[in-house]
Amino acid sequence: MKKLNNWQNALFLIGGLLMVIGAGCYCFLLAREVVCWLFLAGACLFAVMQMMQTYEGSELTIRRLKRIQNLADICFIISGMLMVDSVYNLILPLFDSKDGAGYYTYIQYVYNKWVILLLIAALLELYTTHRLDAELKRLKNT
Repeated sequence: MKKLNNWQNALFLIGGLLMVIGAGCYCFLLAREVVCWLFLAGACLFAVMQMMQTYEGSELTIRRLKRIQNLADICFIISGMLMVDSVYNLILPLFDSKDGAGYYTYIQYVYNKWVILLLIAALLELYTTHRLDAELKRLKNT
């Protein structure tokens, strides 16, 4: 597994910290207009730095786990975009309809669905981190 240098590692940790601060403050109703952008910036930093940790080996299990981890990173970014949309309703005009059902469709399918994607991404991240660590230790011992 390719190691990150000190700057990349610092950006990776800052991204994770910004994600935690953004999600936590958003849930406690603290300055949602600002913390949604903090979460999105943190998700982008975290995802980019994690995607830079490439695996050049031929072990199929580790390559599969890295692909799952990349999917989790994409879910983090989309979650941040949906969080921004929950504050500013940027996608709402796309659901405009003449019968007035557009707003309700938007609420049903888009509004606050960032939580679901964040949960999926966090579970995938937890699983892949644990399994990658175990696989790399197993590979090192053989």
